[in-house]
Amino acid sequence: MAFGNGLEDTGDTEMSEINMIPLVDIMLVLLIIFIITVPVMTHSVKLDLPRAANQPNVVEPRTVTIAVTAAGDLHWNEDRIDYETLEARLIQIASEEPQPEIHVHGDRSVEYEQVVKVMAAAQRAGMQKLGFVTDPQP
Repeated sequence: MAFGNGLEDTGDTEMSEINMIPLVDIMLVLLIIFIITVPVMTHSVKLDLPRAANQPNVVEPRTVTIAVTAAGDLHWNEDRIDYETLEARLIQIASEEPQPEIHVHGDRSVEYEQVVKVMAAAQRAGMQKLGFVTDPQP
């Protein structure tokens, strides 16, 4: 016969302590990783590099303004041209390096077809940069 105090461990009670072994294992692995990687990250070779003054070569592409008036007339920058001349000039500037940017100014009252003809001519010539210029609303 066994003597007891009535507080026998039946296994039904919850365990109230934290298992520290997985936490210690993770911390040791992280410590090893940091010990290995920190010297690699801070390792550098001291060099005395030569010094020179230089200016960046920034080549700004020129812009070509094509204006379509209310009457349907075309203007290449300030010169009045026709559609055949427009296509010839677009083919000529499409071969330049860097390609100029095309800015299309279309009058508010011009037929949409006239502006589309300019866009189609630029596409056939192989132009890469085409933009529309508008006036901001007041």
